[in-house]
Amino acid sequence: MQITPPAGEARIAIEPNFIWNRQDAYLFDIDGTLLRSRDRVHFESFVSSVQRATGFEITLSGVPLAGSTDTAIVREACRQAGIPGQVVETHLAEILDGMCRSVLERRQELDLVRMPGVVEILRHLARRNALLGLATGNLEMIGWIKIEQAGLREWFRFGGFSDHFPIRAELIGHAARKARELTRPEAAVCVVGDTPRDIEAARANSLPVIAVATGRYSFDELFKYRPEVCTTSLADLMAVERTAA
Repeated sequence: MQITPPAGEARIAIEPNFIWNRQDAYLFDIDGTLLRSRDRVHFESFVSSVQRATGFEITLSGVPLAGSTDTAIVREACRQAGIPGQVVETHLAEILDGMCRSVLERRQELDLVRMPGVVEILRHLARRNALLGLATGNLEMIGWIKIEQAGLREWFRFGGFSDHFPIRAELIGHAARKARELTRPEAAVCVVGDTPRDIEAARANSLPVIAVATGRYSFDELFKYRPEVCTTSLADLMAVERTAA
C-alpha cells in the first residue's frame, strides 16, 4: 500500500491496482462517514422508547456505539441495565418502532453536518454511473430521515439497515446482494465507512473498503486493518483524484 506524502493533515493510502472510483456500486455508512449529528435526538430515542415499552430505564453510558447497530445497542443497553432478555425480545419491535416515531416527530430538531467532500464524491461516482446505496446501523426510517434532512436523498436508491440485521456484516451482505440485483450479478461492490467494524463487516462479505477517518477513529487506527483505501476525509480523497486527472 502506498501512502501519499502529508499535505497538511491530509493522508491517503491506496492499495496498488485498486481503482477506488471505478467500482460498480458503493455502500455508504451514515454516521461518521456521510454526516455527524450535533443534536441528541437519535441518542435520546433509545432511552425514551425502552422506558415507554418496558417501564425500565437505561443509559447508553458504557455501551459501544461506533460501528454498532441500533438493534444491538438496544440489546446491550438493556443487558447492562439488568432487564431480562425475554422482556427485551418481547418488546423489541415496539422499542424499535418507538425510536422511529420519536425521531420522526423530532426531525426538525436534527442538527446534521455533512462531512467534507461528501457531495463532491457522490456526484463524482454518480457521473461514473455507479450505483449508490447505504449500509448503516441506523434503523431504516431513522437512516432515511437523516439522509433527507442532510440534503443527500437524491443520491441513494437503496440500503441495508439494522431493523432486521442486528449484525453489521449481515446488513452489508444484504445491501451488497441488493446492489447486484439492481446492476449485475458480478458487480464490484465497495463499502465506505469510518470504523473497524465497517472494515470487518466488508471483509466478511469479501468486499473492498474505503475507510475514512472522519468518525471517532483516526487514520492510523483504521490503517491497521488494511482497507483498500484509507483517507483522512472524502475531500482529501477527491483532491488526490483531481491532482491525478
